Amino acid sequence: MDVIVITQARSGSTRLPNKVLKKIQDKTLLQIHIDRIKQAQEVDDIYIATTSQKADDVIAQLAETLNIKHFRGSENDVLDRFYQTVKKIKPTFIVRLTSDCPLIDPKLLDEVIVQAKLQNLDYYANVFEERYPDGQDIEVFKFSALEKAWNNTTLKSDREHVSPYIRNNSTYKGGTLFKSNNHGLEQNYNHVRLTVDEPQDFEVIKKIIEALGFDQDWKTYADYYLNNHEIKALNNTIVRNEGYQKSINQDKNN
Repeated sequence: MDVIVITQARSGSTRLPNKVLKKIQDKTLLQIHIDRIKQAQEVDDIYIATTSQKADDVIAQLAETLNIKHFRGSENDVLDRFYQTVKKIKPTFIVRLTSDCPLIDPKLLDEVIVQAKLQNLDYYANVFEERYPDGQDIEVFKFSALEKAWNNTTLKSDREHVSPYIRNNSTYKGGTLFKSNNHGLEQNYNHVRLTVDEPQDFEVIKKIIEALGFDQDWKTYADYYLNNHEIKALNNTIVRNEGYQKSINQDKNN
């Protein structure tokens, strides 16, 4: 069974423009992210899905520099961008990541992929119950599920955020369309931020990497964050999934 990671990346960002191009120790956040994905054993290929906007020429160029395949598509219909990336390949499984999560854990990535395969699920992720740090979100879904979502959904929030249609129609949430399950965690690390949405987030990631390097597992980073009150205070008031909630509110207002 072939597994393709698609990580979405763009230079435009309301809260922190060009965030994935910001550097820590001469590495862009995008490179740090890609380098960690490459360590996963269960991943057969990686694509960076960026936009066709002129501003994202730099993302495409960086992908080529990193020797990573890329696809350029719709800026706002990210579901279409994902589908167009792989519609000719039709991989068995797609892993959705976002490039503003530089410290994504390759071992956790492997764990989630393996369970998706073993349970033969349409959708398997660690986001139904958000107990992992923000910045360690991993979603694995079959190409058939992606195609069904692409064909059937019209909601802005579904198309901008790729997977809500699959998740909301999954067996884990009482639906019937997609066989699904959650990758759980006993301890709750929901309040740990290892993602980059705001300038404060970048400072947190920078300080963590300066202290621990590029190659620790998610729990080592998370525990350091929790035990360092000065670092935690920088970004612990930022709301998780703010962008998705904004899209849902727009759906309600339309």
